[in-house]
Amino acid sequence: MTLLAEAPPRLSTVLHVGCGPAAPGKLPADFFPGGAWRELRLDIDPAAAPDILASITDMRDVAAASVDAVYSAHNVEHLAAHEVPLALAEFRRVIAPGGFALITVPDLQQVAALVVADRLTDAAYVAPAGPIAPLDMLYGHGAQIAAGNGFMAHRTGFTARSLEAALVAARFDHVRVARDGAFALWATARVA
Repeated sequence: MTLLAEAPPRLSTVLHVGCGPAAPGKLPADFFPGGAWRELRLDIDPAAAPDILASITDMRDVAAASVDAVYSAHNVEHLAAHEVPLALAEFRRVIAPGGFALITVPDLQQVAALVVADRLTDAAYVAPAGPIAPLDMLYGHGAQIAAGNGFMAHRTGFTARSLEAALVAARFDHVRVARDGAFALWATARVA
């Protein structure tokens, strides 16, 4: 799935929020369509050794309109529902005009279908962290939480409609939300 086909051609800096520990391949491969991107890493966990140690609800160390894109892979669902508008406002604040946010979160509509089928604890897919069940997609990866990583707990969730509504409410332009068929929603949202 290519979500960035409409990306402006001269973008250069992507703020990777909730980046986790550095590792190759953390940014989507199609994030580099014909241009070089510089990754700026932001995380709340000092163990991730980010460039910027901060919460996605308070990124005061990132100047307004200073990045061309924000990439958030499975971070927003870790916030309480009342914190989501704060994070999305921060994303929008730091993106320069013409830039965009690329956000992915679990698709609770697809997860709900498994719950209704009484498959709450059955593996839905296997990730690098191990088998992922609907219970993990709803509340956070149980094994990582049990190992002491409280940052992994999920505190809210989204359907395609609710994610789009949250991005529109945060004053993003040209919001597009797509299902990937693998229990995730992918949203692109532009800053005019």
